[in-house]
Amino acid sequence: MPILQDKTILVTGATSGIGQITAQELAKQGAYVILLARNPEKAEQARRDIVAAAGHDRVGILLADLSDLDQVRKAAAQFKATYPRLDVLVNNAGLLPKKERETSAQGYEIGMAVNHLGPFLLTSLLLPMLQASSAARIVNVASEAYHFAKPNLADFQSEQNFSALRVYSNTKLYNIMFTQELARRLRSHGIRNVTTNALHPGAVASSFGGDSTGLMAVAMLVARPFMISPEQGAQTSIFLASDPSVADISGGYYDSKQTKAVKHSFNTPENARRLWEISEELTDTHFLE
Repeated sequence: MPILQDKTILVTGATSGIGQITAQELAKQGAYVILLARNPEKAEQARRDIVAAAGHDRVGILLADLSDLDQVRKAAAQFKATYPRLDVLVNNAGLLPKKERETSAQGYEIGMAVNHLGPFLLTSLLLPMLQASSAARIVNVASEAYHFAKPNLADFQSEQNFSALRVYSNTKLYNIMFTQELARRLRSHGIRNVTTNALHPGAVASSFGGDSTGLMAVAMLVARPFMISPEQGAQTSIFLASDPSVADISGGYYDSKQTKAVKHSFNTPENARRLWEISEELTDTHFLE
């Protein structure tokens, strides 16, 4: 029997790249996989491809744009009404903002909304279902780009000083800090059956960042021949979502299936708590107080 036969897994950003490969490989291990995506046509094509690869049709679709927090709430409610359980949440979706600052439906900077606030809210809303699992996991896809982060919580939405690369780097650091603070809060509440870990997938040759312009577009074009494949980039996500060896580990940051120290001066317990508080305020949610 496949090792994930009785597991239900939700993967965001699963219509291409490492997200689709992650969903496909987890489905091949027997899991019931739900793809959270914003484009129905791409989602349906990804679903068909995964069904063909996995050899079973336990693949579902949940439509939502993670930048729109109202859609995130509706998607979470729909998931709860449709599926009886959730064992693994893979927050994979990510966005490299365009050169000019854009905002979400709620007026938030679009990169912050997709990369941090959307996953934060989704995790909050689905945590009760994860707690009902005998052994649940939350996997957050971050990036080594966090090294370039220069957060300014007083300008959280980059209204005064916008840079697409800076926003992306900041949000990847926030993904890691969210993971660490979530792990701490789970432990402090005595919740032992839910773990959370973050990861760097590697520099992946995919459609990610395809809308970038200027120096960023040139840099990605030059770097593409040296990038790894989506299949290679998905391996650590798959590992953290399914491997028995990490079943009891929480709050870690992984690269190539190995733990790695997070080295950034902003990454302090005090800043992590403040980030959590700001995120709760902006998403109008409160959990694990």
